[in-house]
Amino acid sequence: MRLPSISIFPKSGIQTLQNRKSPRCKIANQNVAKSQIADQYAAIMSAANYRPRLLDSLLAAKLRATGGVLLCGARAAGKTTTALHRAASSVRLDRSENLRQLAALAPAQLLAGDAPRLVDEWQLAPSLWNAARCEIDERGAKGQFIFTGSAAPDDDASLHSGAGRFARLVLRPMTLGESGDSTGSVSFAALFGDTPTPTAGSVPNGGVAGFGGADVPRYAELIVRGGWPALRELSADDAHSALRDYVDNVAEVDLRNLASPPDPQRMAALLRAISRNVSSEASLEKLAREADFGNGAPAAQTVRKYLDQLARCFVLEELPAWNTTIRSSIRLRVKPKWHFCDPSLACAALGVTAGGLLNDLETMGLLFESMAVRDLRSLADAADAKVFHYRDSSDLEIDAIVERRDGAWLAFEIKLGGEKAIETAVASFAKLRNRLLPEKLANLRACCVLTAGETSFTRPDGIHVIALGHLN
Repeated sequence: MRLPSISIFPKSGIQTLQNRKSPRCKIANQNVAKSQIADQYAAIMSAANYRPRLLDSLLAAKLRATGGVLLCGARAAGKTTTALHRAASSVRLDRSENLRQLAALAPAQLLAGDAPRLVDEWQLAPSLWNAARCEIDERGAKGQFIFTGSAAPDDDASLHSGAGRFARLVLRPMTLGESGDSTGSVSFAALFGDTPTPTAGSVPNGGVAGFGGADVPRYAELIVRGGWPALRELSADDAHSALRDYVDNVAEVDLRNLASPPDPQRMAALLRAISRNVSSEASLEKLAREADFGNGAPAAQTVRKYLDQLARCFVLEELPAWNTTIRSSIRLRVKPKWHFCDPSLACAALGVTAGGLLNDLETMGLLFESMAVRDLRSLADAADAKVFHYRDSSDLEIDAIVERRDGAWLAFEIKLGGEKAIETAVASFAKLRNRLLPEKLANLRACCVLTAGETSFTRPDGIHVIALGHLN
């Protein structure tokens, strides 16, 4: 890790600011200094305790290739800590109103500092975006800035897209592997066949093997606790209490700066409706009815607006349908599935504890699927891949399709476990094979059943049965 530099501004930049007559500039400059020192101290103290993230190598690669990186994600997902691990200097705009005033008065001063320069919660001062873009052009160097934010600002025609200057990455809550809750015995990369020699997670005949780790009661706790770095060492009950506050404050904290913020009570009702429909393709009309928004097009339009706002602050992330070509008259469904960035938010919205999940295995199965999708998305990002779901008009469904940019893909069915459920998943894979064109099947690397079990193995038919708590 590169520890952040203690230097805040070039000496000449500080002198220029201090020579200004405006008391506001002097106060802002002093607050920048205090904030910088606090950030650097926190970075130094936390360096030894940093838990590596799957995005670390991708962030480093993007900094080598582009002028800056925009690191997005839900509040408390770990963006600041991850960015500080890579940054050489930093400024945090949520520390002081004076810093945000300085951003409008003298943006170049906030951007001055050793590169990569972290600008945390940049959406609080959107004018810095265009200023950073100009700085990148003038410096003509890579890896100048890391901008982090838990909410995108309102659409503004004056803000440049950043294309060619900024790469965009999304940091989600921790996977089981990142939080230390996976044995790591099954390599995700190996499922694509990219591991040339046997490693932990692959065996010489191309199969997988693993034993131990979380059992079903533990998975229930992991669903409720979630992958939030600050809650990693808390009990499921204590984390649940903290996350109830998180959910209650989404409208007033995450979305307060929108030009048209949502009504907090209606947003809370919609969050509960989404929670009851996690891992499903519930229509806008159904969500509107369950949230008491009313009936008809206006209610559905309001739901769509609120869903977009939740996506804007990265709390909600739709799972799109897989767009592929099939060789039968059966039509593909195109509706997305609803998933929060972490299934713990659904538990918090509904007040469901780990014990409650164990008493309602149907609900637990849906939330377990959502947890698996969370992990697959982060693993897919690191593999230059995207995650989709498959459903057609015959109601054939595959819970997750992970497709790389080069066309290679994996199919996943997600089940709590049990021989009958696994056989049902295997039958679905067989039906999928019969639907697809030969050229698409040629790129299929593996069919996998993710379970809440304690054993991972490869069946004689080549299908992998993998405990989610073994995947890494």
